[in-house]
Amino acid sequence: MDRSRSADPRHRLGASAEDRAAEYLVAHGYRIVERNATNRLGEIDLVAEDGEVLVFVEVRSRSHPDQVHPAATVTRKKQQQIVRTALAWCALHRVRDRMLRFDVVAVLGPEGAIELYQNAFEAGR
Repeated sequence: MDRSRSADPRHRLGASAEDRAAEYLVAHGYRIVERNATNRLGEIDLVAEDGEVLVFVEVRSRSHPDQVHPAATVTRKKQQQIVRTALAWCALHRVRDRMLRFDVVAVLGPEGAIELYQNAFEAGR
């Protein structure tokens, strides 16, 4: 389902946040490889390249500034799921001998600031 056309406001907010995050990353030198990369283990919001590094990006947003910071919602369990999903993506795309990184982009409200957390977590943790 195209989340940008969903009736659910959370889906629209999430799709808008992903659009804004992708634009932000491109403006900061990243190249978007794939959006909403899905496999049997889950979904990666954005797969990108930052120079020679392959980056798996989790995008988080909140509609109101009084809510918990979006980056704080990437729990250890969520990190583990992202890592598993990313490794499955790499296997499917025959990615080998490449530096991998896990970034988080926090989008603070529909028109708010964007914060990039490079190397937000590691695969081995």
